[in-house]
Order: sequence, then structure tokens, then C-alpha cells
Amino acid sequence: MATQNNNLSIVKGSSQFNITGNEVISIVYAEWNEEVTVPLMNGAKEKLIELGIASVNIHIHQVPGAFELVAGSKLILDMEMPDALIAIGCVIQGETKHFDYICSAVTQGLTTLNTSYDTPCIFGVLTTDNLQQALDRAGGKHGNKGHEAAITAVKMISLQNKLLSTYENEQTADFEDQE
Repeated sequence: MATQNNNLSIVKGSSQFNITGNEVISIVYAEWNEEVTVPLMNGAKEKLIELGIASVNIHIHQVPGAFELVAGSKLILDMEMPDALIAIGCVIQGETKHFDYICSAVTQGLTTLNTSYDTPCIFGVLTTDNLQQALDRAGGKHGNKGHEAAITAVKMISLQNKLLSTYENEQTADFEDQE
């Protein structure tokens, strides 16, 4: 396993983000496998606050299972219109093909939302062979994948803000050149 000896919560890269702290970030998490999803959700929320997002701007929502993350995310995107959305779930391999169908559906559904909306939808869904692997990634020896999802959300908002600022500056310069 590639991540066997890595703490995935240690993220390399810029610690400077182009955010105001007033951005709204919604977290939707599945109650199925809550011994994993609740620590992931809490990890994401804690990391967002650490990165400068105001706690009142972090909206937490729960859905029954990983499959419902897609519908829940779409409802949140349509009604709450956050600056980013983090979808958190955990699907653990069982003895049937159910695992494959759920993982595929959730991945495809969140991918579709990512390309259908201007809002970054962050994939914080663990797909593991067993409960121990999930626990190891929900605050265990491999860190907390919720931290990674939060960092990813802030980086995507920062990228969007940077691109928007660049576009606005170019539009202003073009307008001034026309005068």
C-alpha cells in the first residue's frame, strides 16, 4: 500500500491562501460508518478554522449514507450556495459487489457536480478494504483525511479567487486602454 507509512494530513505546499475568512464552506457527511465519518467531519471543521475560515461560516449537514452524499451535495449547492463543499463518507469493502457500485456512483456523482457548478466539491470519501484502514485515515496513524479535504477546499477557493482577481484586473486594464 502506497500510503502505509505516510501521515496524509501533512500537506506540502503553500501556506498562503487567497481567502478572506468570510467564505462559506459546507460539509456534508454520511452517518453510515459514523465512527469514521464523524472524526473526518470534525477534522475538516477544525482544519478550516485553523486555516482562517470563521466557524459561523462552516455549515454542517448529515445524510444517511455515502450514496446520498450526491443528492445532499446538490441540494446544498442549490440552496446554500457555499464557496466550497466537502463531501465526507466511508465505504468499506464487504463480501458483495455493493462496494463497487456505491464507490462508482458517489465518485461519478461528485465529479458531475464538480463540472456542473462553479463551486469546488471536495471528495472526502474513504474507500477502504476494512474498518481499521478507515480508522487509520480518520485520525489514526495515517492522519485525518478530513484535514486534507479542508486544505483542498481552501486551496480551490484560493485558486478561484486568484483567477477571478486576474480576470477582473485584465478587464479593468482593457477598459482603461479603450479610454
